[in-house]
Amino acid sequence: MASTWWPCLVLALLFSEAASGFSRNPLRLLGKRSLPGGAADGIEVYSTKISCKVTSRFAHNVVTTKAVNNADKAKEVSFDVELPKTAFITNFTLTIDGVTYPGIVKEKEVAKKQYEKAVSQGKTAGLVKASGRKLEKFTVSVNVAAGSNVIFELTYEELLKRHQGKYEMYLKVQPKQLIKHFEIEAHIFEPQGISTLDAEASFITNDLLGSALTKSFSGKKGHVSFKPSLDQQRSCPTCSDSLLNGDFTITYDVNRESPANVQVVNGYFVHFFAPQGLPVVPKNVVFVIDVSGSMAGRKIQQTRDALLKILDDVKETDYLNFILFSGGVTTWKDQLVQATPENLQEARTFVKNIRDDGMTNLNDGLLRGIHMLNKAREENLVPERSTSIVIMLTDGDANAGESRPERIQENVRNAIKGKFPLYNLGFGNNLNFNFLETMGLENHGFARRIYEDSDADLQLQGFYDEVANPLLTGVEMEYPQNAILDLTQNSYQHFYDGSEIVVAGRLADENINSFKADVKGQGAFNDLTFTEEVDVKEMEEALKEQDYIFGNYLERLWAYLTIEQLLEKRKNAQGEEKENLTAQALDLSLKYHFVTPLTSMVVTKPEDNEDQTAIADKPGEEAISATPSKAYLVGYQPPQNPYYYVDGDPHFIIQVPEKNDALCFNIDEDPGTVLRLIQDPDTGLTVNGQIIGDKRDSTAANNRKTFFGKLGITNSQMDFRMEVTTEKITLWNGDEPSTFSWLDTVTVTQDGLSVTINRKKNMVISFGDGVTFVVVLHQVWKKLPGHYDFLGFYVVDSHRMSAQTHGLLGQFFHPFDFKVSDIHPGSDPTKPDATMVVKNHRLTVTRGSQKDYRKDASVGMKVACWFVHNNGEGLIDGVHTDYIVPNLF
Repeated sequence: MASTWWPCLVLALLFSEAASGFSRNPLRLLGKRSLPGGAADGIEVYSTKISCKVTSRFAHNVVTTKAVNNADKAKEVSFDVELPKTAFITNFTLTIDGVTYPGIVKEKEVAKKQYEKAVSQGKTAGLVKASGRKLEKFTVSVNVAAGSNVIFELTYEELLKRHQGKYEMYLKVQPKQLIKHFEIEAHIFEPQGISTLDAEASFITNDLLGSALTKSFSGKKGHVSFKPSLDQQRSCPTCSDSLLNGDFTITYDVNRESPANVQVVNGYFVHFFAPQGLPVVPKNVVFVIDVSGSMAGRKIQQTRDALLKILDDVKETDYLNFILFSGGVTTWKDQLVQATPENLQEARTFVKNIRDDGMTNLNDGLLRGIHMLNKAREENLVPERSTSIVIMLTDGDANAGESRPERIQENVRNAIKGKFPLYNLGFGNNLNFNFLETMGLENHGFARRIYEDSDADLQLQGFYDEVANPLLTGVEMEYPQNAILDLTQNSYQHFYDGSEIVVAGRLADENINSFKADVKGQGAFNDLTFTEEVDVKEMEEALKEQDYIFGNYLERLWAYLTIEQLLEKRKNAQGEEKENLTAQALDLSLKYHFVTPLTSMVVTKPEDNEDQTAIADKPGEEAISATPSKAYLVGYQPPQNPYYYVDGDPHFIIQVPEKNDALCFNIDEDPGTVLRLIQDPDTGLTVNGQIIGDKRDSTAANNRKTFFGKLGITNSQMDFRMEVTTEKITLWNGDEPSTFSWLDTVTVTQDGLSVTINRKKNMVISFGDGVTFVVVLHQVWKKLPGHYDFLGFYVVDSHRMSAQTHGLLGQFFHPFDFKVSDIHPGSDPTKPDATMVVKNHRLTVTRGSQKDYRKDASVGMKVACWFVHNNGEGLIDGVHTDYIVPNLF
């Protein structure tokens, strides 16, 4: 998963009379007097607008500032913007008196001479540099002649990452003076539909915010506008300075009726994956903590505070240990221990007594933690379905034991062998962060810098929250063979709750009609396969929202994600591999006009009657001081076994293959009644169904229609149970639930069990080879207000069930005989009556038909049968009330 999620923008407009007197430190200008209406020493900034368009998480942002020089001599105007480190600048233009000077993206080496020339002139502008936790600063300044106008326009793009259940646009606003037309406007278009949208500002009261802010969302579209008037910007009613100085935050999330969403546009696709309702996979966590002398004081206290808070959030199913390293290595326990209340209390005592001491033996500390996790797995000390994680915190470079970074990397790589991720937290600036980042990336993790501020403990807790709840491990995104080109990363060791996996690619054939995507992963109790299938032409029609969608957004999303991943791989590549990755990333950066670490943006602008070149660069981390897709699903194809089912009102159908015929009967009971359909004491399988009635007030028994609205399926030998309703499907392994919607297409597998949900159609449940049930969902036409949705239950394979099986359906799984004679006209001329002898009973039966809805839940297929009257009396063992049970389980 990508580790940075903050789409953000800081706007600071700074002005001074001459380049020599200009300060790039915004704090030095806070005392500078600003004139009413945005005028500062003759320079009037009369308009600033931040315009954001987000389409399918891909954000296209334009910052436009307009100023005029009302003085009688030339003035210098500077434009400072801070933008997310994860963003790529795509354009910058200067427009002076109607003449536009565009930015051109070039390879860094090609731009080098122009850059050096600009430096030698002492008037370099347009540099991008890292300036904070999540930000990079873009600065450009230009002389503006008396009476002239200037427009600055900066464009940047990025893919918004989902973090703890939401996408966040964080705008830090600092215009430094009153501006006549100030506006932040965001248009959001999400084909899945927007579920939540909010906006807030830290620098303004709620009353004032309410009158300057509008926010709304409906269906697929959301809109936020913040447009304070001049008076609303003033820090006090008579003041001429601005109160716009702080955070403006927009957050949103999308509907997740289905765990996956696939979009296909103009030959490119994107696949978003974020399942919900799954139980958390137990974790085996080793915390490897640097306690060397440099951690003394505030750092060690903040580490203790963070670990104590983390211990409050550890689940009892988790296993953990602490490894402390300084000159040597100390462990809390000799092996991983379960997070029982008693062990957690002991862990808190251990953490409270952590003290700093000595040197930094990072190599031995890490290897001890990795060995402990490997040993726990090899000796079955931890649950089989659990996942292991190493979290290391250090504030300096190794200076004891093995201290060579490349050798430590090799040792760690050989010890982990790709089996689990390593997350490196670098505390402060006095360390080799590139080393930590490379080591994290090559072991399926990442590195995060912890900033040495008052909230460092919250930063540590925030990181742990990201990885605290793995829902799936070994996630593989699969697509039709030979149908995809240029696929981005499609395998992940973990999917964490609240995050999202995004895969994009190019289609080999732009004219395909349908597109299928599968996601496979291991859950806490079972293996799952999620399937999404879309009609390409239908989707392209549905996504023609020209007011919201900007150009070839999906192609640009693919290019952004591809470049981002190529640059990550490049960090720990060597030789020819690194050259190839560099060439690919550079080619895409130039093609799509992205300012990346491999390119620079060159802006040539007028300066004192001669051309000057400005350079925009992308620094490295070390530079610090639509409509929902519609699935067309293949119906379940039953094996050639005898089948038994109950569907409709409720009609029980018993196929008797020896007679090439079928028997049927109804059960007439009150809504709320639970009936036992199957019970097998040998296999532990039980199926019960609860009856619902229609909504009409029909008291007469012969007028009442009833159906099955809820099913309970249990297997006592597997400690498994499942509740199926017309809205959702819930699976329990022990006490842990997994919840799915009928809008999902997903396959859940574990030892001896397979459950496949086919979106809005049916569900197939198989217990090993020889027991298969199908549940059909009947969605009633919504214009029939008297009816509820209901379920049909089909047994299509029962040959592995024991001779002890019973229940309204189960008793017929064993061969039985019947004879029909004396066929004669009945009360209905189309339905003859007959005499049937079955189970030593002589019954009057009627020829009729019922429907089998396994292949088509809307139309069904007619099945001829002999109807046994009076709740199946004489056909079923005992009477129907014998099969009433108190509850589903």
